[in-house]
Amino acid sequence: MSAPTERRGVSRGALIIGALCLAALFALLLVAVQRSDRPDRQALPSALIGRPAPATVLPLLHAPEGTLDLATLRGRPYVLNVWGSWCPECRVEHPTVSALARSGRVRVIGYALKDDPADSLRWLQQFGNPYEAVVSDVEGKASLDWGIYGAPETFLVDAGGIVRWKHVGPLDQAIVERELLPALAAAERAR
Repeated sequence: MSAPTERRGVSRGALIIGALCLAALFALLLVAVQRSDRPDRQALPSALIGRPAPATVLPLLHAPEGTLDLATLRGRPYVLNVWGSWCPECRVEHPTVSALARSGRVRVIGYALKDDPADSLRWLQQFGNPYEAVVSDVEGKASLDWGIYGAPETFLVDAGGIVRWKHVGPLDQAIVERELLPALAAAERAR
């Protein structure tokens, strides 16, 4: 009588599970590669789209004794551009933001994020101030309500105070023409 043989190696079930995991990983990589050439690959979803803009009252950069309640901007659409003097990409998008503001198509409000007000003022003096008003959120507390990841980010808020569009990263003219202006036109038609 012989002793039972000892099993060696990997069981058949473990091999099947491992093969399924590899197949799933391959499928995820394939989807990621296919999405990598899309123009919206940097788009981050925002829970605010289609919802009221957060109630936000922040000090005015140029008059820190005063505040701006963003709810008072209702009645006309506005673009809220989040920037900081510490942000190199903000310098890249600044000519686009300035051109948008000069066009008069929509009000552009600046949101200086986690920036020393003296640095913000110096930056605007150096590069120009395209904003109708600039609010300062030195500690970034209000940015949590807006779901701001960092700077630059840009929101479009319609006349009723509803967030209609968000872009993460620097704006360029192509994004303005392809996304922002159509979103603005749609918001204006919906009034």
